[in-house]
Amino acid sequence: MELKILKLSLIVLLFGVTTAGCQKDDFFELNIGDEDAIIQKEVNGIEFKFCLLNEQGEPSTVFDEGENFTFQFSIKNNTGKSLIFHDYSFYENVDFFSVHNRTHNFGRPFGLLPGYLTSNEMRYIHDDMSSSFMCLWQDSRDKFFAMHGAFKGLNKVSLENGRYVTSFTHNFHFGDIETGSLTFKINFKIK
Repeated sequence: MELKILKLSLIVLLFGVTTAGCQKDDFFELNIGDEDAIIQKEVNGIEFKFCLLNEQGEPSTVFDEGENFTFQFSIKNNTGKSLIFHDYSFYENVDFFSVHNRTHNFGRPFGLLPGYLTSNEMRYIHDDMSSSFMCLWQDSRDKFFAMHGAFKGLNKVSLENGRYVTSFTHNFHFGDIETGSLTFKINFKIK
């Protein structure tokens, strides 16, 4: 009996060690009510920030019904050198700033303006330089620019009381630096 328990314990221990070694640090998630309501992670010298801002400009995961919250995503180069960055296809991804709940996808608050896509244009992100994309959920601008692209606000309707998610996944390339697939997910609530 003791031998069976010992063997079973050894198997469980080996399984735990094996799966712990396979875990990746590429899934970043905020939960409703998290005290620090910003995803801020550095990967290979590139700092990523993703959050939602309330109408006072403060990061939050809880909003009042009718409140017009803002999406903010930024990239900062902390590598000590200038990097080529021409992969802006993350904002062409339909999941970028898209909102959904368990039953419905509400889409995203902006549309791409034709002729301004820069996915194939080479740009530089210099050391200690940040590039940011901000957009209101109810954004009525006819045209705005962010991260070398042009967009229009879609002026979405206010979200009703409930729980929602915004998330996207992308493999970022900065010259010879590749981040691997990164997922950013924010769970938030309208009360």
